[in-house]
Amino acid sequence: MDRLDNTIRPYAWGSTTALPHLLGTEPTGEPQAEMWMGAHPGAPSHTPRGPLDTVIAADPDRELGTATTARFGPRLPFLLKLLAAGAPLSLQVHPDLAQARAGHADEERRGIPLDAPHRTYKDANHKPELICALTPFDGLCGFRRPTATADLLDRLGVDSLKPYVDLLHAHPESDALREVLTAVLTADPAAVDTTATETAAACTRLAADPATPGAAHYAAYAQIARHHPGDPGVLAAMLLNHVRLQPGEALYLGAGVPHAYLGGLGVEIMANSDNVLRCGLTPKHIDVPELLRIVRFEATDPGILRPTATADGEEIYATPADEFRLSRQALPADPARTLTAATPQILLCTEGTAHLGSAELTPGHSVFVPAGEPVTATGPGILFRATVPA
Repeated sequence: MDRLDNTIRPYAWGSTTALPHLLGTEPTGEPQAEMWMGAHPGAPSHTPRGPLDTVIAADPDRELGTATTARFGPRLPFLLKLLAAGAPLSLQVHPDLAQARAGHADEERRGIPLDAPHRTYKDANHKPELICALTPFDGLCGFRRPTATADLLDRLGVDSLKPYVDLLHAHPESDALREVLTAVLTADPAAVDTTATETAAACTRLAADPATPGAAHYAAYAQIARHHPGDPGVLAAMLLNHVRLQPGEALYLGAGVPHAYLGGLGVEIMANSDNVLRCGLTPKHIDVPELLRIVRFEATDPGILRPTATADGEEIYATPADEFRLSRQALPADPARTLTAATPQILLCTEGTAHLGSAELTPGHSVFVPAGEPVTATGPGILFRATVPA
């Protein structure tokens, strides 16, 4: 196995303390948003044998196993991250596989450079993802029922929200959600600024009273508005379910589901893609027509995911994703657990100590295990296991 030296991305929304606290290092005062573990060309992990993407490319069948290479080609099909949100991320959605392939081919045909600010499809892959909370973790996931959103907006008492309330009451679910999101994203910027500002003030007022129905939701929207004053994404966010995960709980985010992470530390795994369509809460390009084509306009339960334990104590987060499987286990000091697999693995310690043969992992440290490589583990510690479904 190879101990990984991983890149930390300093995105502006990152926490200044969460990752240093986990790693046992001193904060630098700068945001530390994501630690990437994998072979993504944007920031591949480094091993004693070289960058992980180079190691895999040199002998993909050996590193990934012939079955994984046959299914996904000569590349690690998932990317594992530690994500530390100190401020809300952009409101976003991901395409399905067919949409990603078609969109990427179209932009390639039109000669749009990969680094162009208006480029939407950076690759031809989809990006299902899973976030598992290590601390209490706030997020937005999927559309709330239109009538429930209408009631939430109505309680704010903001006159300029009334047309949205009427639309949410008057139309079938899909039509209502589409019309309101379209109206928010295409409205006059000055009008949106005024409405968002008044909405933020009303959310702050209602959140201050714990007896207010949905006070925690209003507090979350007020937090978003403080970080993104006047942004149309503030209004778009209010169409979505607000969710608070407790440690060990997770969210799975499939294609077309609008979402945003608001705050907390978690383990995130995704298909190896960078395709993101943004809905707001960002200064980056928003392609409104393409976004409206990709979004699934249907109300959903956010579906908090809890793991299923196997007989040997592995807790598996079951998802429909083909590219990844994430599990968690509390390792005992004895007996050792066998983790050998026919597919490639990244093993990440998040608490205590994980002993993997002669290797010792402390929180925030990880290893890459090639397909079929024998590995056993003891603790006491918490170990996350990222691999490819057999």
